[in-house]
Amino acid sequence: MKLVNWHKIVEYTFNSLPEAKPLEVMVGEKRIGLVKKQDKILAYAALCPHAGAPLCDGWLDPLGRLVCPLHKYRFDPANGRNTSGEGYKLYTYQLEIRCEEIWVGLPL
Repeated sequence: MKLVNWHKIVEYTFNSLPEAKPLEVMVGEKRIGLVKKQDKILAYAALCPHAGAPLCDGWLDPLGRLVCPLHKYRFDPANGRNTSGEGYKLYTYQLEIRCEEIWVGLPL
């Protein structure tokens, strides 16, 4: 497990985050994407690793993959794996729920 510095997401709590809607938050200087799916919140880099499109403008497909709005590349938000075959990997972050608060771990 990577060493991380934990940051509280102040804009949302677990219960206030909408289901299956990608959202972007700022954590320090980092743009972090969040998506809640099946009562779990996942955190990832907010920009597509291919062309830098904002993934909060994308959507989840029926299989729960994050779809980039620009070129329709698909990523598994749990592990960052590109599932449409282009070879790009989406950076993912550790996330914890503490008393309904959302905490994201940024690498040291």
